[in-house]
Amino acid sequence: MSEESRLNAFRTELVAWLAANLTPEVVEAHRGMTEGEEHLELMKAWNARLADDGWAAVSWPAEFGGRDADVDQQLAYHEEMSRTGAPGPINTIGVSNIAPAIMALGTDEQKERFLRPMLRGDEIWSQGMSEPDAGSDLASLRTAARIDGDTFVVSGQKTWNSMGAYADWCQVYVRTDPEAPKHKGISCLMIDMSTPGITVRPLRTMSGDYMFSELFFDDVVVPRSALLGSLNEGWRVAMTTLSHERAGVARLHLGLTEKFEELLKAARARGPVTDKVHRDRLAALYSEIACMRYSTTLELSKIGRGGQPSATMGSLAKLSWAQASQDLADLALSILGQEALMGTWATTLAMSPSYSIAGGTGDINRNIVAEHGLGLPR
Repeated sequence: MSEESRLNAFRTELVAWLAANLTPEVVEAHRGMTEGEEHLELMKAWNARLADDGWAAVSWPAEFGGRDADVDQQLAYHEEMSRTGAPGPINTIGVSNIAPAIMALGTDEQKERFLRPMLRGDEIWSQGMSEPDAGSDLASLRTAARIDGDTFVVSGQKTWNSMGAYADWCQVYVRTDPEAPKHKGISCLMIDMSTPGITVRPLRTMSGDYMFSELFFDDVVVPRSALLGSLNEGWRVAMTTLSHERAGVARLHLGLTEKFEELLKAARARGPVTDKVHRDRLAALYSEIACMRYSTTLELSKIGRGGQPSATMGSLAKLSWAQASQDLADLALSILGQEALMGTWATTLAMSPSYSIAGGTGDINRNIVAEHGLGLPR
């Protein structure tokens, strides 16, 4: 079978599966129309259905529940999921960031124990990186773990912990050697959130949700088997970015395109857009998103032909996405007026300032582009 035939067969199978399984309730939940326990249970049930039929993480190896999808298939997957409004797995960070590290550095027992429940959404994962004084600078973390026989005793604080209020497990980065250079004395632990000594304090954002939490560890005792990778090699775990999914970056421009179309629809419902400033801004935003789509597709095509991924692709895409998302929120307010202060548009507006911080600040991403892309000095 040719590559084109394989891709067409893959897309056809996915389209048919979504037509048979995706319900309006799931789409509405994904758009933020439900919340709390109702939302969580609906998303977990959808997640399990995805995983059981092999559609939760198509880029994962088949032995772990994926489909060994190549870059073109991954891109087709994201296009169809975006087109239909279908949510992916609830463990977004777990599937994209934590699982690849477990696959690469975990023991056989850890792979057997954690990957399948994570993929199905049976166990929700969060990630403990940021601290009050160590956000983008992971190496400055202070949360400590001392070895006591066959256990670690963990004390410290984490913040901006996504899904922390619902998480069953947390991948926590801790300092295990305070005398070593700050990049060298970090270890990674996988901690059961029901362990005594852990306090979870949900943080309410200005968009009104509780997406983040603070975590407090007060002499939390965890077994030595919780260590992911080698002792004092947590930096290597954190830098394990060789995810099986290369096309995930396409989700950024696909999500923007969907939101842009929503804005056009809402604007046209009020009548023709005749204001010249609004028309110019719409054209400029369309161009921003088109450039993102072009550069991402070009990079993914290179990878699909066997080329090496650019060290800066993710950072450039993140920078463009953050700017375009903020431009879109501001433009929606300008065009829609008070309508943009209600419903999902209000959420979009309230969340937009965070886009240049979440997932790596703009300054950090600019440094990556400057140093690794342009070869500039530190």
